[in-house]
Amino acid sequence: MAIASRVSKRALSTFAAAKLPEAVAAAGEAEPLPPPVTPASLSSSERRALQFEDTGRLFAGEPTSALVRTLAALQALSVGPLVDAATAALRSPAVAGSALGRAAARATAYKHFCAGETAGEAAAVVRRLWSGGMGGILDYGIEDAEDGHACDRNAAGFVAAVDVAASLPPGSASVCIKITALCPIALLEKTSDLLRWQKKHPSFNLPWKAHSFPILSDSSPLYLTSSEPPALTAEEERELALAHERLLSVCAACAEHGIPLLVDAEYATVQPAIDYFTLVGALAFNGDGEGGADRPIVHGTVQAYLRDARDRLEAMVRAAERERVRLGLKVVRGAYLARETRLAASLGVPSPIHGSIQDTHDCYNGCAAFLLDRVRRGSASVMLATHNVESGQLAAAHAQELGIPKGDRNLQFAQLMGMADGLSLSLRNAGFQVSKYLPYGPVEQIIPYLIRRAEENRGLLSASSFDRQLLRKELARRVKAAVVGRE
Repeated sequence: MAIASRVSKRALSTFAAAKLPEAVAAAGEAEPLPPPVTPASLSSSERRALQFEDTGRLFAGEPTSALVRTLAALQALSVGPLVDAATAALRSPAVAGSALGRAAARATAYKHFCAGETAGEAAAVVRRLWSGGMGGILDYGIEDAEDGHACDRNAAGFVAAVDVAASLPPGSASVCIKITALCPIALLEKTSDLLRWQKKHPSFNLPWKAHSFPILSDSSPLYLTSSEPPALTAEEERELALAHERLLSVCAACAEHGIPLLVDAEYATVQPAIDYFTLVGALAFNGDGEGGADRPIVHGTVQAYLRDARDRLEAMVRAAERERVRLGLKVVRGAYLARETRLAASLGVPSPIHGSIQDTHDCYNGCAAFLLDRVRRGSASVMLATHNVESGQLAAAHAQELGIPKGDRNLQFAQLMGMADGLSLSLRNAGFQVSKYLPYGPVEQIIPYLIRRAEENRGLLSASSFDRQLLRKELARRVKAAVVGRE
């Protein structure tokens, strides 16, 4: 595979030799996660870490036409029946595969949530964001590869994204990837089954396993593997090694240019294998002397809506500290709720997701507080990806309380393009490092992403409700100012 030539010899040797002691898989020290930060625990000045009241300052530099378009898009997405009809159409091959269906998607949800069809178009968005004080996360929006040929093509696309990021102003861009684009889905599912079975039966041997970093916890959905799975065949082991090479090639390209690589979390049936792959990259590129002196290259993702999120986070961080690996982590709430709920219901088993939204909020805020303390200690790099205003306020206040400099690039905030712009701008205005997540690619390959965004914004009480309030307030202010100015 031509792309594998970009993998450093050190990276490959590290991957081959990274046989950490099995003891690393244990949780280690008994130090508990801190309790979630809550508004009641903050002083009034800490609660004002972010400012939203002055919408004129908040949206300064944003053209009125852009605010109108954004409000119109978010308002349409808040109409539940309309979103239901649109997502049903996008799921239909007859509609999504037609020229008319693609044109409709391109003119609506795609235009709002995506940065273009090519890396060049996405790069132009990064430059615009950078001129306004924010960065961009380039996401070549491909997932769910079925075979090795597709995986090779996707790996080349990811490396091309890294090359584009390298051509942008230093520090302005990072790159996001999905492991489901680099390894066939069926193999990820089988590998995840084997990892779950080994968690339940520690003596179970996996000859292909390259490290023993903690991946699962006792609270993980181990019921997804109810019986001993068959071992990987020789061909499957070869394909697994090729997938490792693809990942390490992308990691090497990022390390060459000092560009952070964010590995997305996905759904429970394949997440153990995704975490396994991510740690392969972290062990190769996040050690001493790798990726520059102040920031790790490879960042994994923790989904706070999962019941096992805290346990896995605690185990991973402490194992990394023992092994002197700089861990990079992105914390999100999670985007596969409907899929996870359907799967659990079909199997007649408990959902892996928290039973209430408040439990998810508490988990997210607790994980953020835990990682902010690690940023203060200098042992981790964190990206807090959230559209929740309270979580943004709490994290910003806690970072200030810990004395983390606002220019510290080991603390980043992130929001998706087309969502939570008010939170992004407020964090930027407060001096924090902020990036917008920028998916790009042909409309037909972005459709799964668009469906998730539409579902996330569905309903009047959706994640976008606060942004709609801010936009209405600012547009009313501008209209009033224009009327007064003409009098």
